[in-house]
Amino acid sequence: MKVEIFENAEQIGIKVGSQLASAIRHNPKIVLGLATGASPIPTYDYLSKLCSVGELSFKDVTTFNLDEYCHLPREDKNSYYSFMNEHLFSKTDINPANIHFLNGNTDNDEKECERYNRMLVEAGLIDIQLLGIGTNGHIGFNEPAEKYTKGAFKIALTESTRKSNSIYFDENPMPTHALTMGIGNIMSAKKIIMIATGEKKQQAVKAMIEGEVTPKCPASILQFHPSVTVYLDKAAAALL
Repeated sequence: MKVEIFENAEQIGIKVGSQLASAIRHNPKIVLGLATGASPIPTYDYLSKLCSVGELSFKDVTTFNLDEYCHLPREDKNSYYSFMNEHLFSKTDINPANIHFLNGNTDNDEKECERYNRMLVEAGLIDIQLLGIGTNGHIGFNEPAEKYTKGAFKIALTESTRKSNSIYFDENPMPTHALTMGIGNIMSAKKIIMIATGEKKQQAVKAMIEGEVTPKCPASILQFHPSVTVYLDKAAAALL
């Protein structure tokens, strides 16, 4: 696990954005695993700017998002589909057919997760998986647990996760469940980029990098991945 520390989130956005842009230019048909939340926004802003001036194309890129809330309309401003559309997709030339999400409004969670697992396999391995980390160490919505998960599944969100995310919900109530890629899906990516910023992530970052590998800190499993780079600002790295 390689760790790089920067002054602030904006510097990380430029670094990671440049890295992803280079990867897309090298392989226009790249398969990207994407994350939501505050951490990747500077990266998405950087990529969007390159697209706006014609220096980058997403035309043949395929994307798979990590997770989506259950029982939240896709058009709701707090759905992860809306988040990605606002911060990246609407600002690029990506083919909508190449954008993939778990359907949190499905009538059959198990079949939906099986569908997503099949699509991931059919697309080949994810070339680069972008991750953030929750304050409790979750990646995707893999919450602290007694064992690691394999494929996509439905998860009951923990109180700490709901508390962290509830600040974004002022109209519809914060969902209690989500569909998410499993740890096995994430670990199958060829390369993983983790971004963590802010002092609220200090404990989770320390446990991920220096703690024991345990499903009680899901992100700690990244210690076993052969190609992981963690990008931190000084606040998130303060306990290392």
